[in-house]
Amino acid sequence: MQRTQNIQSRLHTCASRRLIGAGVLMIAGAAFSFNAAAESVNSKDKSFMTNAAEAGHAEIEASKIALEKSSNQAVKDYAQKMIDQHTTVDEQLKQLASSKDVTLPAEPSMAQRAKIAILEKLKGNTFDKRYASMIGVSAHEDAVKLFQKSSKEAQDPDVKTFAAKTLPGLQEHLQMGRDLKKTVDAAKK
Repeated sequence: MQRTQNIQSRLHTCASRRLIGAGVLMIAGAAFSFNAAAESVNSKDKSFMTNAAEAGHAEIEASKIALEKSSNQAVKDYAQKMIDQHTTVDEQLKQLASSKDVTLPAEPSMAQRAKIAILEKLKGNTFDKRYASMIGVSAHEDAVKLFQKSSKEAQDPDVKTFAAKTLPGLQEHLQMGRDLKKTVDAAKK
């Protein structure tokens, strides 16, 4: 009788351990699959986030240079607006990327850094014209195309929403850049 109770006690303890172990494995498995599903994005969506981050960094860096180098108040006003608004978008993009387990670059692309280096060497009205053309118009045309495409084609709904939500501001920046370009192109040398 004692022996039967010992066997039953061991079987009960063993069964309890198995249930606990199975429960732990189920919770760990569920957490792993939730994280994998919630954080993964396809390569095109990752590429969009990377390109968007680089473009934002380029506009911020070039605009900081404009604040230092330009004596044209319209250029300075535009540059400050670009710094403020692209910094806000950059923070939103960082949060999105973090939630998707995507690491973003902390600076512009190599090609963008080369363009910024050219800007740094210019002065006066030549600087203003090049800044308005490169950053106000060209960089924003590229950004608008990038965000338009992702607002329609991104597979991840959060990425798609971010692109769609950010696009109108970029379109406004492009129009402001075109207006700035007209202003500085008309200015005396």
